[in-house]
Amino acid sequence: MLTIGEFAKYGQVSIRMLRHYDALGLLHPQRTDPASGYRYYGAGQLARLNRIVALKELGFTLEQVGIIVDEQVSADELRGMLRLRRAELETERAAAQARLGQVEARLRTIESEGRMSANDVVIKSLPGQWVAELSATAGSWEPKHIGPVVGPLFERLCRLTDAAGVRPVGPGVAYYEDAPEGGGAITVHAALPVDRDAVPEGHEFALVLLPGADEAATIVHRGPMDDVLATEQLLVRWLEDNDRGQVGYPREVSLSCPPDDRSQWVTELQAVLSR
Repeated sequence: MLTIGEFAKYGQVSIRMLRHYDALGLLHPQRTDPASGYRYYGAGQLARLNRIVALKELGFTLEQVGIIVDEQVSADELRGMLRLRRAELETERAAAQARLGQVEARLRTIESEGRMSANDVVIKSLPGQWVAELSATAGSWEPKHIGPVVGPLFERLCRLTDAAGVRPVGPGVAYYEDAPEGGGAITVHAALPVDRDAVPEGHEFALVLLPGADEAATIVHRGPMDDVLATEQLLVRWLEDNDRGQVGYPREVSLSCPPDDRSQWVTELQAVLSR
């Protein structure tokens, strides 16, 4: 038989933890000396300890661990639980990385305050244009809601226009509206300018006339759209400082978006001005 210290060594746990498992009824010693109170374990009990530790690391409470172990969970079942827990942890890690990225973007916005110039805003007219378009709904303006909608929309739109033999005649445009259902939801439109006469029948995208504008306040954003916040806020401050209103939300025109280097993206924000 093994002393508690030896059992702790072979199980790679602490003596304190073994005592805790004993108190909870998860893993009793095989024998306890009535005179000294010393605990002794059998080598065969390592199998139960292995399952307890594995289930605990998978995120189960010790109460749940006791129930599962007492049901004689098999190695294959543990492997399945491990796969599920690994997927959950990878999802949590991706979400944590996304949150950190958003915090970093917000910090860069704060750091850029006062460094960006309102002289970067240019007034221009926008011609109307026919666009091939797909739309979907995002839950809110939060990056975690907008990003997963915009990217896949453009990817699908490009596949559909390619399949229809339609070549874009200008850069892609993303524009936004409040969703009809309200509650802060946003309708996201992904659009590619096209020659209307070159679009065949039976296409799987919408063909829409995107209205032009006599005046739009425009500003160029350089870099990934994760960092667009500072540019957007400069534009809205320019509107306020110049007592100009806007119609709807600014459009985003992708002037350059190399897929392998987002730092080289160039996007023009266009705020259509009200009269």
